[in-house]
Formats: sequence, structure tokens, C-alpha cells
Amino acid sequence: MADALVYRAEGAAVAGGGDLYGFTVTQWRLPATYPPFAAVLFVPTTWLPLGVMKALFVAGNIALTAQLVRLSCRLAGLPARGALVCAATALALWLEPVFQTVVFGQINLALICLVLWDLTRPPGAIGKGFALGVAVGIKLTPAVFVVYLLLTRRVREAVTAAGAFVGTVLLGALVLPAASVEFWTRRLYETGRVGKAWIVDNQSLQGLVARVLGDPAPGLAWLLPALAVAAAGLWLAHRAPTQAHGVLAAAGTALLTSPISWSHHWVWCVPLLALLVAEGRRWWAAGVTGVFAARSLWLVPHAGELDLHVPWWQQPLASPYPLLALALLATAMPSARRRR
Repeated sequence: MADALVYRAEGAAVAGGGDLYGFTVTQWRLPATYPPFAAVLFVPTTWLPLGVMKALFVAGNIALTAQLVRLSCRLAGLPARGALVCAATALALWLEPVFQTVVFGQINLALICLVLWDLTRPPGAIGKGFALGVAVGIKLTPAVFVVYLLLTRRVREAVTAAGAFVGTVLLGALVLPAASVEFWTRRLYETGRVGKAWIVDNQSLQGLVARVLGDPAPGLAWLLPALAVAAAGLWLAHRAPTQAHGVLAAAGTALLTSPISWSHHWVWCVPLLALLVAEGRRWWAAGVTGVFAARSLWLVPHAGELDLHVPWWQQPLASPYPLLALALLATAMPSARRRR
């Protein structure tokens, strides 16, 4: 549970007045990479014995998986009956992104539940957008959904989300002024701190391009396709026939174009499967389940720098998630053009 140990160290740095962005923990020498507001939220992890904290992370992530199933059903318009939720939760826990989230002690499930709970609330609900803004304050990538809200002319919700995000920044600055200056002026732009972009763990477009070219820094060879995918994905989100399609298009766009999208970030596979089932696309649902359950990225040689020397015929196995997302966005293009 390496990531949970990082969160605990962040909380300890806040509670003890340590250097939030100066430490590394675990054998992989992992640093703090989240905004100061997130570190403030991690302080309670230091109040518990390590074993108890790990057990709570496991139990909490299992409970969040069940909640994610319920929210995915609500997004897709499926009935969230008890037996269905239990069976789907058991299946979801074996999907590689969810499984890795539990193993690492990650917070991906908490963030996606915050985002989906907020987006699926009734129009005009009090404070709608606030939970999304808090999610952005914890980990910046959910900011794509603020753009989605603006594209779909839900300005009030977008403004609420932006206000909540600003509130998290101000709270972090109030509690950790020096760390806030350091993060927002320096650490935010040091993408190398997060990890190596070319390893198979990174299932973003940059990781795919880096492995195909055998180049750890693909530069424009990644940036130009990423800009094209961002434009196409956001256009699809804007033209989507339902909110479920729009939300998933925005999520896929963010995962593809982010410099690093670790495999456990792809917990959006759960609402994707719910939508495919709701639409009666059983073969697609079976195929997507197979992709996210196969763990093919861990089957290719990836010790040391072997990630940069993957044979051509193993490239699809090394980058299953971005290839699937690109295929889904491409298949959605013709119908979006017809609607226009």
C-alpha cells in the first residue's frame, strides 16, 4: 500500500511542520505530488496505527467500489438493486484499475465518487458543483469536468465548482503558506516527480507514444496528437446525446491527454461498463471487461528500461487502455457528426 504510506507521510509533514515536498518514502522513494489541501485532509491517517490505517483503506475502498457501482447505475439509468450492486461490486474489484487502487491504497475511488455524485444530482440542486470543486482541489485532473460543464452551458455549476476549488487553494495556503507557494509556482510543473512517463504503468497517450517510438521524451510526437485528441474528445462531450456519454467522453479525454495516467486511474471503466450494459451492447461490454480484467500490461517484459523496447506485436498488450479509449472515441465520431 505504497500510496497510502505517502498520504500518511504527507499528513505527518502537515502535523509536524515538516517539508511537505522534500521527503520520499517506501523503497521506490515516492514524493508528495498532490496540492497542500490534500495533505491537510491526510492528517487523520497519522492518528491510527499503521495496520489499522491499512485495514481501513481496504474496507473503505471496497465500500467506495459499491458506491461507484450505484452511482454508475444512476448515471447510465440502470436499476441499482441490492443483488445487482453486490454482483457488480464483486466483478469490479477484479478489474485491474479497481484492484490496483485497493492494493496501492489509492484515493481514485473517492474522487470518482465525488465527481459522479455531484454530476448526477438533480439540476438546480443546492451546491451542485461544490463536490466536483473539492475533487479538483485534491487532485487537479477532475478539472476537465468543469470544462465539460461550461461546454454544456451549465455555467452556475461550473462557477460553483471553480469557487470550491479556489476555496481549497486558499485553505491550503492558510494552513501551509510556504508549501502552497512551492507547489503552485514550482512542483506543479515538475511532471517527472510523478514518475517515468514511458513505463507500462502509464496508460496515457504519452506513455503509448513513448513505448511505440522507444523514446522516453517523445515531445511533439506526443503533444500534437494529444492536442488533437483533447479537441475531439471535448467536442464529443459537448455533442453527446446524454450526460452519461458526455461525462465518459470527458473522462476518457482527460485520461488520454494527461501526461501520466497510471493504470489505477482508469477506474472510469466501471461507469463505462454500466453504460454499455444499459444500451444493450453486450459484446462491447464483454470486450471491455476482458481488457480491464486481463492485466496484459503486466505480462510484457517491463523491468528496467524494457518498457522502451517492447516488440511491435506486444505494443497493444502494453497499452490496452489508451487504445481502447481511442477506439471508443473514434466510433462515437460518426454519430456525433450526424447529430450536428
